[in-house]
Amino acid sequence: MKGHEYRLGYRADLEGLRAVAILLVVATHAGVPWLRGGFVGVDVFFVLSGFLITGLLVQEVSTTGGLRFADFYVRRLRRLLPALLVMLLVVGLLAAFLLAPAEQREQSSAAAMAALWMSNIHFAFAELGYFAPDTETNLFLHTWSLGVEEQFYLIWPALLVWLLGRDGERGIRRLKIGMLVVLIVSLASCLLLSYEAPKLSFYMMPMRAWQFAVGALVWLCFKQPRASLDMFPHEFAPSWLRAAGWLSLVLILLAASLFGTDIPYPGLYALVPTLGAAGVIAAGSVSPRPVGVLRLLSWRPMRWLGAISYSWYLWHWPMLLLGHALTGSDVPVYRATWVLLSLALACVSFWCIEMPLRYRREWLRRSGMAIFGALVLMLFANSLCVRWYNIASARMNSPVMQKYAAAHGDAPAIYAMGCDDWYYSDRVRVCAFGPADATHTAVLMGDSHVGQWFPAVAKAFDRPGWRLLVLTKSSCAMVDAPFFYARIGKEYTVCAAWREHALEKLAELKPNVLLMGNAKYGFTKEQWITGIASVLGKLSPVTGHIYVLRDTPHLPFDGPDCLAEHAGRPAWFSLQYACRASAADQNGDAVFRWQQLAAARFVNVSMLDLNSSVCPENICSAERQGQVVFRDSQHLTGSFAASLGSVMALKLGMNAAAATGKVVFSAPRKEALH
Repeated sequence: MKGHEYRLGYRADLEGLRAVAILLVVATHAGVPWLRGGFVGVDVFFVLSGFLITGLLVQEVSTTGGLRFADFYVRRLRRLLPALLVMLLVVGLLAAFLLAPAEQREQSSAAAMAALWMSNIHFAFAELGYFAPDTETNLFLHTWSLGVEEQFYLIWPALLVWLLGRDGERGIRRLKIGMLVVLIVSLASCLLLSYEAPKLSFYMMPMRAWQFAVGALVWLCFKQPRASLDMFPHEFAPSWLRAAGWLSLVLILLAASLFGTDIPYPGLYALVPTLGAAGVIAAGSVSPRPVGVLRLLSWRPMRWLGAISYSWYLWHWPMLLLGHALTGSDVPVYRATWVLLSLALACVSFWCIEMPLRYRREWLRRSGMAIFGALVLMLFANSLCVRWYNIASARMNSPVMQKYAAAHGDAPAIYAMGCDDWYYSDRVRVCAFGPADATHTAVLMGDSHVGQWFPAVAKAFDRPGWRLLVLTKSSCAMVDAPFFYARIGKEYTVCAAWREHALEKLAELKPNVLLMGNAKYGFTKEQWITGIASVLGKLSPVTGHIYVLRDTPHLPFDGPDCLAEHAGRPAWFSLQYACRASAADQNGDAVFRWQQLAAARFVNVSMLDLNSSVCPENICSAERQGQVVFRDSQHLTGSFAASLGSVMALKLGMNAAAATGKVVFSAPRKEALH
């Protein structure tokens, strides 16, 4: 029947469950400390989609004996596309005004893919993972889940019709078996890839299909006629399920409060919120009236939040990031302001875009034309994003922007020389500078926060009779403790192996001076003290003197990008002190104390603190006297580090001649040491 709308009965509890999901997602993105795992709200949305879409499709096929695919796709596009395109347009315009050209290029690339419902694929094959620090500045990161949903809508109807056939109850049984097969195969691939290729497991629809299948099975087992009796013949089964609703909601909330970025997700962990969502939906499916958790979820404010959850999801993330770009501050009161602003925008989007277009029947009367029009709009939006990318690229060619763009690449020479293998290998690559027959040896060892000091250390040891060896492994702490590396989505075992190999190499070399250290990782106090002491215990007997470098302060923003943003803004809008921040850091101070406690156990170990030279008077500036200080939010530029060579020499107690930085030996060269 052309233009007919198939709808399920209204479930107030499902609107409330949507509210729970969106509140969790917004909370974790807004930095609520006790809801670090609020990203599980997306898992709840996936289960809900599997339940509702399967129910709609089964209803239509059962009623008409077939499925009008075009009508189904029109209903999905009508529901989701207009609000998405408006968000992309508004956020893109704001980003073009507020962000640096270098940032805009990455934003425009993600927006271009989001306009085609393919941003999940974009992020899956990008260099960064969802929990990686660099992704925190991508305005369109949240659209990955919309891509997964739309790809699910693309294939689910055909799969369902193929499994159902025209066999009535036999078709339903076949559909249950098919959904079970999808669940098993997809979950198995998800579990495997969560450790081997975590980005694919997180972002790609086939590895998330099992969550949609769980929702589908809830429909087939609890909403199909007689299905509940077939599955649970005992007369008290429905009452038991209603009681289990509370437990299911608790599972979701526990996942949100206990999970974090330090676990391989989705993996087995995703079973917790997925089963929790399935339990809540099942409880509502068998309960004749809202009781217990269903009454809570059916509360009017919860229903209201659930109704606008899609629009709020669209707006909350970019508003948080743009608000931070506007003020340069991440204090809680500002985050709360941006959350409330995004909620207001969600209301406008819901009442002015979603509701007026959601039930426009004329779209269904000409479904072919509607789909064609939607595709044209998507391609047009994509082309606008490509145009945005080209404009941003052109703006990067101005002298001022080139200066700040170059600052991003102003890293120590050791990285261009291949001294650091990052997480790809546990092979120890030693870069040597100075004469091989030198009588004294200095070693710089640690992660990139130690590697950033190479230009200063090279100047300090640039004198006769010395050679400098560099052993670095990015993101690898000189702490003997296991470390889950969110950027690769698994435990950083390569780091542990590399560290052991490096310690063995140093036992052979017996250096006169060793400088070591690392960034502020998320270890406990006990792990910091015992882990550093373990490493120092192996180094102290074979080293003349060891210096443990204190980690430098971090900026709450990307230094060159902040400078570029304000250089590209009108003079009246550029804030004089926008690219400055306090160096105060309670966590950094605590880590420094724990490092001191570990170092105090050894007579030949000292602490080395240059932070007063990096951030004078406890204020960190992205640029000082025309020189860019930071190449991102946490690493010094090589040029600025080199300017502190004399300070480094004095801190190490070297003589005045050594502090001049005068070249004594030939240009640095890389030697292969075996």
